[in-house]
Amino acid sequence: MRKIVFLTGTRADFGKLKSLISITQNSESYEVHIFATGMHMNSLYGSTIDEIRKACFDNIFPFINHDSVDHMDRTLAKTIDGFSHFIAEVKPDLIIVHGDRAEAMAGAIVGSLNNIIVAHIEGGEVSGTIDELIRHAVSKMSHIHLVTNEKAEKRLIQLGELPNSIFVLGSPDLDLMNPENLPKLSYVKEYYDIDFKFFSIAMFHPVTTEYENIRRDAKEFVDALIDSGENYIVIYPNNDLGSYEIISEYIRLDGYQKVKVFPSLRFEYFLVLLKNAECIVGNSSAGIREAPYYNTPTVNIGTRQNNRSEGDSIIHALNEKSSIIKAIAAAKKYSRDSPFKITDFGRGDSNKIFLKILNSDKIWNTGCQKQFQDVPYE
Repeated sequence: MRKIVFLTGTRADFGKLKSLISITQNSESYEVHIFATGMHMNSLYGSTIDEIRKACFDNIFPFINHDSVDHMDRTLAKTIDGFSHFIAEVKPDLIIVHGDRAEAMAGAIVGSLNNIIVAHIEGGEVSGTIDELIRHAVSKMSHIHLVTNEKAEKRLIQLGELPNSIFVLGSPDLDLMNPENLPKLSYVKEYYDIDFKFFSIAMFHPVTTEYENIRRDAKEFVDALIDSGENYIVIYPNNDLGSYEIISEYIRLDGYQKVKVFPSLRFEYFLVLLKNAECIVGNSSAGIREAPYYNTPTVNIGTRQNNRSEGDSIIHALNEKSSIIKAIAAAKKYSRDSPFKITDFGRGDSNKIFLKILNSDKIWNTGCQKQFQDVPYE
C-alpha cells in the first residue's frame, strides 16, 4: 500500500484538496495522511483544523507554523522544519501540495530534498503579487504537475518542465460545487445565524507587494461597504502580511446591522452563500474562479487578480470607495439569466481523473532527478 501525504495550510486549499483526499482515502490502494498547518491552526482565522476533523478524515497531523507576527519567510522555515520531521516518520511515497502558499513551497522543498515524488496541483497559473513567484518556484521543485487547463500546461513547458510530467486535472473545487450535492440555503443561513434576505459576500486579501498601501486600501474597502448600504457577509482575509491591518478596519463594522463578519466558513457552506449572493466584492480568487460557475457577478478590486480569467460577470474597480460603489451598482444590474459555461476549469470530475492517474504507473515511475527541457526556438 502506497502512502500519500496531502499538505494543507488554508481553508482555500483544503477546499481544493477535499475531493482528492476523500477518493484516495476510500481506496484500498493508498494510506492517506494529512499535514494540517498555517491558518488551520490559528484561532484568529477560525481554527479550521476543526473542519478537517469534521470531514471524518483519518491520520490528521496538526502543526503550528506561525507566531505573533506573520512573516512568510519565518512561516516557510518553520514549516520546512516541522514537515521534514513528519515525513521522516511517515516515509510517504508521494507528497501532494497545492497552489502558491509558503506551506506548499515548504512541502515541495522537503519532498525534493528527500527524493520523494512531489505532485503540485494548479501550477502554471498566474497569481499576481508574491504568490506568483511562489507558485512557479513550487513547480520547479515538483516532479508531477496536476494542472487546471492547457494554458497552465503550456506555461509549465515554458518553465522547462517535461510535457509527460504534466496532467490536466481541472480545478478540484468544482467537484464540490454541484448544487445538488450542497446543503440548502435555509440550513446554511440558520447555521450561521444569517437573517438577510438579500446579501453579497465581501473578501479582501492583502497584496503583499503593495503593503505600503494596505491601510488606505482596507479603509476604502470598508467605507465602500458601509456607504453602499447593502447587506454583506464579510470573511476574514488570509494570513499574509497585511491581514492584521485589514482585520483592524473590520472593527468598524462591529454592531453594524447590515454586515455579518466571520473568520472563516465551511467550504461547502461558503459555496451555497456564493451561489445565492447578489455579488462578491473584493480581490479573492473566488470571484474569478468559483463565482462565474454560478454566474454570480464579481466586483474585482485592485491588482491582486491581474491577468487571471475574464468574463462578463467580472467587473473591475480601483482601490477607491467611489470606484467600488460604482462597480457594486453595476454588478447588481448584471443579468444572470444565461448560465455560465465552464471552459477553463474542468467538468467537476477532478477526483476521478486524479485516481485514474494514481492507479497508473505514470506517477510512480517518475524519477526524482529533473532536467530542464528547452523549448525549441522557431
